[in-house]
Amino acid sequence: MKRILAAVVGLSLVGSALAETDLDKVAVSVARLLEQAHYSRQKLDDAVSQRVFDQYLKDLDPNRLFFTQGDVDQLRAKYGNTLDDSILAGDLEPARQIFALYKERVVARVASNKALADQKFTFTSKDVVALDRKDAPWPKNEAEADELWKKRVEAELLQETLNKHAADTPAKTVKRRQDQLLRNLNEMDDESVVSGFLDALARTYDPHSQYMSPSELANFDIEMKKSLDGVGAVLQSEDGYAKVKEVVPGGPADMDGRLKVNDRISAVAQGDGPFEDVVDMKLDKVVQKIRGPRGTVVRLQVIPANAADPSKRAIVAIKRDEVQLNEQKASAEILDLTRPNGRPLRLGWIELPSFYADLNRSGEADAVSTTKDVSILLERLKKEGIQGLVIDLRRDGGGSLEEAINLTGLFIPKGPVVQAKDSNGKVSVSYDRNPKVAYDGPVVVLTNRLSASASEIFAAALQDYGRAVIVGDERSFGKGTVQTMLDIGRFMPFFSLGASDAGALKLTINKFYRVLGGSTQLEGVKSDIVLPSITDSPEIGESALPNPLPYDEVAPERIDRLGNLNPVIEQLRALSSARVQSEPEFRYITDDLNRIEKRYKENVVSLNLAERKRELDEDTARREERKKLRASRGLPFEVVAYEVTLENAGKPELEKVAFDRKKKGSVMEESDEETDAETKADADAKGKEGSKDADKTAVVPDAIRNEALHIIADNVDILKAGKTASAVAPGSAKVTP
Repeated sequence: MKRILAAVVGLSLVGSALAETDLDKVAVSVARLLEQAHYSRQKLDDAVSQRVFDQYLKDLDPNRLFFTQGDVDQLRAKYGNTLDDSILAGDLEPARQIFALYKERVVARVASNKALADQKFTFTSKDVVALDRKDAPWPKNEAEADELWKKRVEAELLQETLNKHAADTPAKTVKRRQDQLLRNLNEMDDESVVSGFLDALARTYDPHSQYMSPSELANFDIEMKKSLDGVGAVLQSEDGYAKVKEVVPGGPADMDGRLKVNDRISAVAQGDGPFEDVVDMKLDKVVQKIRGPRGTVVRLQVIPANAADPSKRAIVAIKRDEVQLNEQKASAEILDLTRPNGRPLRLGWIELPSFYADLNRSGEADAVSTTKDVSILLERLKKEGIQGLVIDLRRDGGGSLEEAINLTGLFIPKGPVVQAKDSNGKVSVSYDRNPKVAYDGPVVVLTNRLSASASEIFAAALQDYGRAVIVGDERSFGKGTVQTMLDIGRFMPFFSLGASDAGALKLTINKFYRVLGGSTQLEGVKSDIVLPSITDSPEIGESALPNPLPYDEVAPERIDRLGNLNPVIEQLRALSSARVQSEPEFRYITDDLNRIEKRYKENVVSLNLAERKRELDEDTARREERKKLRASRGLPFEVVAYEVTLENAGKPELEKVAFDRKKKGSVMEESDEETDAETKADADAKGKEGSKDADKTAVVPDAIRNEALHIIADNVDILKAGKTASAVAPGSAKVTP
């Protein structure tokens, strides 16, 4: 099922809840749109029905632990070939019945698991438990399921026994998790069940088609425009409470100063109205109650994080206002390096977390725009006399197609940027028609397997034009499809109840192609220079997702290439290879990758306490050894860094910042519970965060970032030696150390 791990409190939702709509008619509209408008034009037939059935069960029970094979066989016989007919007839009862059986199984299992948690385990057996059961067979019967769960509960108890910072006994912690599982299940109303089922239906067609309920659509809008109306707090669900995970800098809550990280919200009131208890309420519903139009007041009843008495409550009244999510916007750095020959070099670094835009205000002068923001940063970087630029797209999952095209236009004079083919085979071409170039110096684009969609369009265009060197993982994500957002209510009968709040369907309608003809679908963008990376795994990317569309090609477009970078790339690759082979951090990454691959292959963890302690001791020894060696080595080169943001880009002075500070996607923190890149990959996959306790953490150098700087510096040197680089006048603005 779709689960909200965190939500930003902000934008108000207009209209009634989805539960007040005619859900059966919503289902029919979604099905018809998938049949008639999806790129594949696949009819909702018996074959698709079986895939919907499998996807829905996978969403409900991804590790195949609650249903038995008997349950699956019974459900498949009853619904496997008929879900298509039921959906098209507006009959959602099968989805509700499947969920009802799932809920019954979970309720029973939670009770037995809590009883297991109270048993005494010696942790002396030689047994193991599977880490990932997504491809395992369903348990044959209840007896086999009992044995699977016994081992899993034992594994959780052992994990908590080994936890040095446990806040409670292992049994209490495990039982609390089981209670939370049951609480989450009980929060699933009919709207949530139907929404989850329709989303499973959409993803049967391809991994990026998606049904969105009204609240999910509002969150999507916030993510794209990077602003919202609200109090400016990020919440997460914990033990039934909406807990403050982060206070957004500059937002109303931050300016008020009373709402703190780790405060728990117990009740919400609108203006002078009565408080409504929100304990054990679904997180998205709590968020909806806190969000509201700017200028209005919301009152929060909170349990302060620092309260010695858990019964203490505080009332915090905050006036809602616009919240700019600046931490999620483009940012930059000026980096002053000293080359081995003693020559100073000034480089620019732009970090782009997504291709964002205010889709509702496209074209307006003050609308949020990635291209506009990057233009502002580039102007300051050029003013300061940068001689080369790195654009960091690691973890950039894409966003607005228009922004990808416009951003490409900042680096090429004009011409085609991307091609698209619809379901009828018609190919269209999107152009940059602005002849002005914002930056014409050497460029490195840094990508990894998490760089997707719009990121791939931008990187591919700059690669095809010979405008940039692509550095990073062997290839990018491989999402080469185009989605459009369809308001379901527009396709429902006019008299349908609540049609205006029927949600939306994000539907795949086209495929992307590079200007030279190849698709980015599945293949992604291949790097010119490949660096060892913890994300460079076949487990990450389009090919690892269910139901991806295939790769194909179209005719290439004629373009005016800006140069032949192949000779330069050959030199850069040779220089980089020599450094990578001698760089300890890359050896660590390779070692971690080998351990991860071995663990994935074995797919088990020991239930023996002595064995687990031995593994932890080995991890600790390896971590401490690396920590000592890092301290002895220091930074790989002399560098002075200055931060450039959208807020200070126009100011006369810039402040110096630590080059090795923690940045989004650039460095990681290593704690007692986390071991280098292996654990970082786990944390990324699970949405966890490392410890923020400074005396328990150590900054792990971002070897890929450092090598990217070496590569762009080599690029500048090679071009300068060839006398092909244009002179860059130093900026007139002052940089304050």
